[in-house]
Amino acid sequence: MQEVHDFIKACGTYYLATVEGDQPRLRPFGTINIFEDKLYIQTGKIKPTYKQLIANPKAELCCFKDGTWLRLAGELIPDERVEAKKDMLDKSPNLRSMYNENDDNCIVFYFQNATATFSSFTSEPKVITF
Repeated sequence: MQEVHDFIKACGTYYLATVEGDQPRLRPFGTINIFEDKLYIQTGKIKPTYKQLIANPKAELCCFKDGTWLRLAGELIPDERVEAKKDMLDKSPNLRSMYNENDDNCIVFYFQNATATFSSFTSEPKVITF
């Protein structure tokens, strides 16, 4: 999981896909964190992303750097604990101007049943599950 986190962090931006009804939805994200041995993302409860993940937790993210791309698929499970939100915000200070771990908007999700696949045009795919 650490390798997956580090690659996503190095990319800076990744694209998160969710589902709304029968329509895929894709948007750029930048938050990634490991807390209590789980890989987390963060969003706001007022955003469509939150509503889509509550309706269907299956999601996939993709990012690309130096000729290698990563696809991470799994279920995103909400974690309402203040400690999980605080850890995310402490490690992502740019989010502090928009979110607070004690507000009713900030929410973090962790990956469950995740499969990460590193791919390139020059080597065999590498798969990590967690």
